[in-house]
Amino acid sequence: MPLSIHSSSSTAPAELAAVATVLDPAERGRVDAAGVGVYRALHRDSLDDVFRDLRERPIGAVLVSVCRCPEREASRIAAMVREFPRVPAVALLSQLEQQTPRTVLALGRSGVRTIVDVRQPTGWRELRSVLVEGRGDDIQRLALARITADIPGAPADCQQFFELLFQPRAAATIRALSKALGILPSTLMSRFFRARLPAPKRYLAMARLVRAARLLENPGLSVASVANHLDYSSPQSFGRHVRTMIGLTAVEFRDRYDGEGMLQRFRAELVLPHVEVLRRFSPLSAPPPGRR
Repeated sequence: MPLSIHSSSSTAPAELAAVATVLDPAERGRVDAAGVGVYRALHRDSLDDVFRDLRERPIGAVLVSVCRCPEREASRIAAMVREFPRVPAVALLSQLEQQTPRTVLALGRSGVRTIVDVRQPTGWRELRSVLVEGRGDDIQRLALARITADIPGAPADCQQFFELLFQPRAAATIRALSKALGILPSTLMSRFFRARLPAPKRYLAMARLVRAARLLENPGLSVASVANHLDYSSPQSFGRHVRTMIGLTAVEFRDRYDGEGMLQRFRAELVLPHVEVLRRFSPLSAPPPGRR
């Protein structure tokens, strides 16, 4: 597949993604300026540092400078693309040198599919768009799109509930989720019970597994790394959660489900059987007297 020059536009999301970079010092300030309100750059000195970031924290994309990627680094970049396929790798072209054409070809062979040419001012806008579109929270956008289509016209606070379940760094407990919604945990649980819906704790637990399944699509991430990303107390805690929720070990879970497959299970168990209720359900509002 040929390497392509990317040109697009998009609206910046509210929450900033971390972008790990390997850039020439002269490029760092411009990349920071281009990312205001869109992403936060984690400038690293080597691909080893980027690999460490990818394994230890949520990274939305990797940005590498063409001038910092000699051909001898091609195998390392190929390994990064192979081990972290859900993290977009983007090349930045800021200057032309004698070896630039060969480097670009090597990047393409390594699996890098997008290069942004910033030698013209419009290139910096293109970079913003690329990094917004390639954020690692794509499972959130997919989940919300599918659920919105499942329950069209649902009240705004019902939609907010699902948005909070899937957002990056989402709440890990009902207490934290309730705080984000501005409601007491006991009240939230009571309203789900009265509406004869599954408990909000189950929605939260299954949504975490959707996000876990998406992360585990990256072979370079261990189960321990995913547990850490999702704020489980330990890999053992994550394993117990998986077994309790769906009766699988963490390894079996990784083998059986990708993010979309787990999202399909979430919808099949927690959304589609309750469509008529969810289309009228307002978790932040007390039900009218006749419906208690």
